[in-house]
Amino acid sequence: MAQSGSVVASFAPDATYTRHSEGDFERLYNDHILFVYSRFTQSQDDDAPSDLVAIESDDDGQTWGEPRVLITASQFDTDNIMSVSLLRMGNMDLGVFFIVKRRDGMTDIVLARSANDALSFYKYTTCTPADRPGYYVLNNARVIKLRSGRILIPLAYHRSCWTKDGKHTIDQYGTACFLYSDDDGETWQWSPETVSPPFNQTTHGLQETGVIELENGVIWAYNRTDKMAQYEYFSMDGGLHWTVPQPSRFTSPPSPMTIVRHPATDDLIAVWNPIPNYNTRVQSKAGWGRTPLVYAWSFDEGKTWTKPDVIEDDPEHGYCYPAAFFTNDGCMLVAYCSGGPEDGVCLARLTIRKLAV
Repeated sequence: MAQSGSVVASFAPDATYTRHSEGDFERLYNDHILFVYSRFTQSQDDDAPSDLVAIESDDDGQTWGEPRVLITASQFDTDNIMSVSLLRMGNMDLGVFFIVKRRDGMTDIVLARSANDALSFYKYTTCTPADRPGYYVLNNARVIKLRSGRILIPLAYHRSCWTKDGKHTIDQYGTACFLYSDDDGETWQWSPETVSPPFNQTTHGLQETGVIELENGVIWAYNRTDKMAQYEYFSMDGGLHWTVPQPSRFTSPPSPMTIVRHPATDDLIAVWNPIPNYNTRVQSKAGWGRTPLVYAWSFDEGKTWTKPDVIEDDPEHGYCYPAAFFTNDGCMLVAYCSGGPEDGVCLARLTIRKLAV
């Protein structure tokens, strides 16, 4: 089994906390690294009760403190909040973006603001405008700030309904949409275009939207699909209008990719699962085909990429929902779901690995 770097934190499910999953990193003003993730109880389902939990490292990610509850679902009169993106705001607040799953079956995207680096929060802003309620999915580690100062939230919209027996159900078919703010997150608007899949015969459509800004100002968006590849499309006007999606060079199962920029070198790094779920591929019950997890570099703004390096590749496990962060000692932290048969499902275990890059 190939592995890179060393595991610096791992959280396995137990009788109390049934799932530890996707999160994001941010550097604090005391030079510590904060990692915030979703912690579930009662079951491993996406709709199970969940709060946001934080851990902190004072040695560039080599060791981590004990988890502490950061924000609770009960603060929003619901059971589930999840899927965190952290962002340093223009006024130097720490911004925490996350999904609030309402009891009426809709979701809100909420921004919590802290003036003391997550010791407390003085303001909560609902980013999704009230005039267009729906079930919107925001992945972890997805919200970005453009060089213009605009904040862009990439989303996937899913139709939802209540069945006759009172159960809430979600259509897996996704379309991409975007929220933006030009006043440091005080107010939010929808981009005028919704991006639909350019293909039929799909149950997934465009799911789990991600974005990265290129050096020329073009916004590069990408989505997981059930077409054996991540699909990509571009905006030349700050996320308002988009080209038609097309298959990217990144082959993939229905599992999210993330692309980040190295703060010191400006090179791009992609983290993803490179093997699609083709018809005869054997998939483990827990892993869902989300193995191996690899990363690759681009030194020319995504035109070409290095040969991928394997992070983990156990065929019984699944590795997904990555977040990447670069430390001051020349390493990369990668956090990801990593569950296997002993955990029940790939989403239930959380791993943070430190790699020398």
